[in-house]
Amino acid sequence: MPSNDTNRLGALLTAIGAYSLWTLFPLYFALLSEVDALEVVAWRILCTLPFCLVMVVVLRQTADLKAMLTNPRMIAVLTLSGLLIGTNWLLYVLSIMHGHVLAASLGYYINPLVNVLAATLFLRERLTSLQWLAVALAAIGVAVLAWDALPTLWISLTLAFSFAGYGLSRKLAPIVPLPGLTVETMVLMIPAIGLLAWTASGPEGLSMGSSARISLLMLLAGPISGVPLIMFASAARQLDFSVLGFIQFITPTGLFLQGLFLFGEPLKTVQAICFVFIWTAIALFCWDLLRKRSAAARALRS
Repeated sequence: MPSNDTNRLGALLTAIGAYSLWTLFPLYFALLSEVDALEVVAWRILCTLPFCLVMVVVLRQTADLKAMLTNPRMIAVLTLSGLLIGTNWLLYVLSIMHGHVLAASLGYYINPLVNVLAATLFLRERLTSLQWLAVALAAIGVAVLAWDALPTLWISLTLAFSFAGYGLSRKLAPIVPLPGLTVETMVLMIPAIGLLAWTASGPEGLSMGSSARISLLMLLAGPISGVPLIMFASAARQLDFSVLGFIQFITPTGLFLQGLFLFGEPLKTVQAICFVFIWTAIALFCWDLLRKRSAAARALRS
């Protein structure tokens, strides 16, 4: 296998791994159901920074981190991406912990369509006719689902566009994944401290330290949050943005199934229809990618 194909396969598997890990997040947040959602978000940010700093040292990427911290353009890009992922984290946690799992799921169903739009507008990626057909089928499925979820559609759209913006900023800028996440987390430190101060001033105060179980779970938010984001950023640099978007259907499907079977949300007819359209679109998109790869391999052998 040519080295370029090998790298792309590795990036594809890395992206699948990141999205699969994100699928498990509602289970983690369910363990913190008695904690205020704003405190969870704050500790998620505060615990991600030391994890990133330790990993930067272990992986000997301190020079990359210093280069980013002394580059105004990099600081500007990472400030934007940090605010985007911070917005996404905040709304996602609030949605999950307030029982809007399907609204979060819809957001990540919409996100691949936003990725495809961004890929064609900003990255000039070209889709085949079959891939456009897949996009159209997915769009129909998402539209059916969105029409039945108008009261919480703003949640879904904000999640979709914030994460698409984050992915696009990481795709466009030549940023090393781990040091980049470290700087993004530094950007979010002041808002995180503000969230903690707000929570501490409330009637119930902070939950950190209330029990060993709660404290350990919130400290684990660092690696739990950092690892999939590092994997995603790494994959985003090597994969077409449209392909990266379609892989993301893994996450909302997992969220959808958890909302249905674990969190007791009822299955509606429109959700079943949406599923048929989206998974038909995924099958068509993947089949076209495999067809193109087989054709390229035959061309190399001839």
